[in-house]
Amino acid sequence: METTPLRALADRVLAIGFRCSRCGDCCRGTGTDGSLVLLGREEVERLTRRLGLPLEEVAEPYPDVVEFRGARCRLGWALRRTGEGACRFYDEVGGCSVYEDRPHLCRTYPFMLDGDRLIVSECPGIGGPLDDVEALAIASDLILRRGAEEEDARAIRERLASTELRPGEDVLIDSRGVYRL
Repeated sequence: METTPLRALADRVLAIGFRCSRCGDCCRGTGTDGSLVLLGREEVERLTRRLGLPLEEVAEPYPDVVEFRGARCRLGWALRRTGEGACRFYDEVGGCSVYEDRPHLCRTYPFMLDGDRLIVSECPGIGGPLDDVEALAIASDLILRRGAEEEDARAIRERLASTELRPGEDVLIDSRGVYRL
């Protein structure tokens, strides 16, 4: 019997194990990876719609800058953070206030796919008990995340190639448009 890519990935996740300890390190920005959560435009729109908040209260321009044709380009959005670097939607008492609508990155943390390679970030929950259903859910979310990220990257490359940029200007480019900052 042939193993599907989903099953193979779930088996790798299951072998590592994971149980969220609800420490909040990934949300508070205290872990090694901080709390910088890259968002696809679809995730930004889903959260703004669901929460009834304007874009600037949900997302901020991704902080990394790429120089292209003399312009300073930010390629996408990040989940809004507080001045201390914590996720804007994390509360020490109540946890994640957008849990049901949380972004792909939050759903799959501490796991990530780089192509077919499974990467595991430092997290106190690594090695914790995980059942087959949970492993399959994480694997499925990882595959969905990879597809969404690849589609966003493709659309951003197309926008970047077809956009008239002026030297010295600051822009944010996402899969749906170009925004002068």
